[in-house]
Order: sequence, then C-alpha cells, then structure tokens
Amino acid sequence: MNAPHLAQTHALVIEGARVLVGDRIESLSLRIEGGSISGLDVAADGALRHDARGMVLAPAMIDIHGDAFERQLMPRPGVMLPVEAALLETDRQLGANGIATAYHALSLSWEPGLRSVETGWQVLQSLVRLAPRLSVENRLQLRWETFCFEALPLIGAVLGGALTPALAFNDHTTMALLDPAVPLQARPFDHDPEYPLANPTDPRFARKMASRAERAQIAPADYAATLMRIWQRRAAVPDAIAEVAAQARTAGAPMLSHDDSQPETRAFYRARGARISEFPMNRATATAAREAGDWIVFGAPNAARGGSHLGSPGAAGMLAEGLCDILASDYYYPALLAAVARLAADGAGSLSALWRLVSANPAEALRLTDRGSIAAGKRADLVLIDWPEGGTPVPRATWVAGKLAYNATAMG
Repeated sequence: MNAPHLAQTHALVIEGARVLVGDRIESLSLRIEGGSISGLDVAADGALRHDARGMVLAPAMIDIHGDAFERQLMPRPGVMLPVEAALLETDRQLGANGIATAYHALSLSWEPGLRSVETGWQVLQSLVRLAPRLSVENRLQLRWETFCFEALPLIGAVLGGALTPALAFNDHTTMALLDPAVPLQARPFDHDPEYPLANPTDPRFARKMASRAERAQIAPADYAATLMRIWQRRAAVPDAIAEVAAQARTAGAPMLSHDDSQPETRAFYRARGARISEFPMNRATATAAREAGDWIVFGAPNAARGGSHLGSPGAAGMLAEGLCDILASDYYYPALLAAVARLAADGAGSLSALWRLVSANPAEALRLTDRGSIAAGKRADLVLIDWPEGGTPVPRATWVAGKLAYNATAMG
C-alpha cells in the first residue's frame, strides 16, 4: 500500500516542524484526518507519524494567476504538444512547488493557436477528463480578451461547472494598437474615444505584430489584418463586458481586471463587480484600488527578481507602501516561494505576514473559505519546506485535502 493511499484513509500526525499558525511560528504537531486539520498539538492516538524536525510547515500556496502551463503546451514557438500530457506535467510541477490550488490563466483570445478559444475548449475538456488523476486542485482563471465574443459559450460552460472559476478582463487588443510613443504603463482608459492609435506603417508596430504572430502561428501581415478586423467590434465591447460580468456575478465567480493603467479603468471594472486589480501598471492606479478597498495582485517573479521586466511598479516597493495584497506565480511556479524568501531576507515583513500573500489573502479574495491558513477544521492543504537559515527554501512534501500530492522526504 503506497503512502498517498494511506494519507487518504488514515490519520496522520506531522511532528517537529515549525508551524505557521496565524501571525506566529510555533513548534507543534499537527493532525490530519478526513481531509481536514483535526487538531494542533494533540495526541498521535494511533495515527501515522511524519518526522518533520528542522522544517517549516505552512498552508499550501494558492496561485491566483499562473500561465506557466502554456510552456507545457507550447515549449517552443509553434510547437504544440498533447494537451493532457501538458496538464499532467503542470499538475506535477504545482505539487512540487507547494501549490495546492491553482487558477490557470487560460487566455481566451480571437487570435489562433496557443491562446485561441479552440485551445481553451481543449484545456477545459482535458481538465474534466483528468480530474480523478490530478494531485492538486486545478481551477481556471478565464483570462478573457474582451474583443473575443467567440469565447462566450466557453465562459458560460465553465461558470456552470463543478469548480467555480475566476474571471479576468483583459484588453490586449486595445493595448496592441497603442501608439508606440505612449508608454504602456501610461496608456489611457481602453474605451477612451480619443485613444492614441499606432500608425500601421510604423516599424515598431510591425515588430510588435511579428512577435504576436509567432505565438499565433500565422504570418505577421495576417495577424495585423485580423487585429484590424477585430478592432471594428470596439463599439460592442462594453455591452459584452456587461453581459459576461452579469453571468459571473450570478455564478459567484470572483472577477479581476488585468494590467489596469488608469484609475478610470479600475473604476470601470469595479462597477461591474471586479474587485481584484491584477498587475496595476502604475502607482496611481494601485492607490485608487486601495482607496476603494480592492484586492491588489502583483507578480511573484517581479518580487523574486527585484523588479518588473516591463517597467511596472516593483512588488516589494508596492508591498512597503501597502499596495500589494497577493502574489501570483504569473509565468513561473517556483516564484511564489522564491518571492516570499527574498522579501523575508530583505526584511520586508515577518514570514507569517509575508506568507499571507500566497495563502490567506488569495483564499479570501477568491472566496475559498475552507483553506489558506492552519487551524482546526480547515482543509489540510499544507506544504512542508526545507528552509535552512540563510539558505534557499525547497518544498519537500505537499498535501491537498489531506492527500499527499508531492513527496521528496522519507515517510515513516
């Protein structure tokens, strides 16, 4: 009988770890039974025992936005691999990185290829088929390009599914047509009638089309022509946003807006029920989100590297100003733990406070009331971390609802 099966049917006591409990770290034992945390510092009473001396036990991480799965689908430009194999590999990576709940940022775009609606359907159907074989909880963040009306049937199907998704409003169509003279982080509200458009004959515009066309697996001229055809839908986009937002509210799905560049943009999506600002692109927009009581998300790679690769605000600086509540893996799953480690080493906060960025806060923002912290009665989503003082941390075991999803330690 293997260890994962035992974890499902027998009580388990994890002993000797330093445990992140609320706002403190304590050396105590933790008992798992029936998929939940049944007690702290209680008797083993015949349970299996796991020796975790010298390690840190924390709530498993919750990833509000991760698109690293795209690298499993398309490891090289234009090279697509079978969807089920890619998702199974992604699931293994999530468990190995201490992530028990993942919201895959599934782009639903009008462009063909990796981010097409067709690929979106394949991912959705594969996740449904694979559900009994997955180790962690794989959910979807419907990263909807608001000009892509073809995605509405898929969005409706996911909103009616067993695992409530999140819905993120993206407008990379308008962003793609921005005049190159205007910094991306300062672009006007997407629906501004005076929005500054690029000159299609500008070489900088051609270069932008070339990079996007490579992902879409079409010629740059064809990509540009498709973009201009889709742009003709612009007048109908606000009504489509209102329709999708209403469906999400009915389904109880949390909503986010992506890459907000103006307080006006944040206000537009907040009015439709999106109370999470994902990757605000400047301080003024983040400040407006904070003043309105919205959740604010920044990328963990940003924090782990010490700055944004796009020139957007640095997560560490935003955290210091009280303008960051949640870290997302974005394009690199190991970044969640790496970001917390760097922030802790830099004195940005206590480990217990910083861990909220990857556990309790995303749980609350995503309305997952059964996880995100260590307490009796909570779901047993846990990560055991080998974290020597001054050293690089690495997950050694991950439990999801009490089941062992990843193990790199000796059990006994």
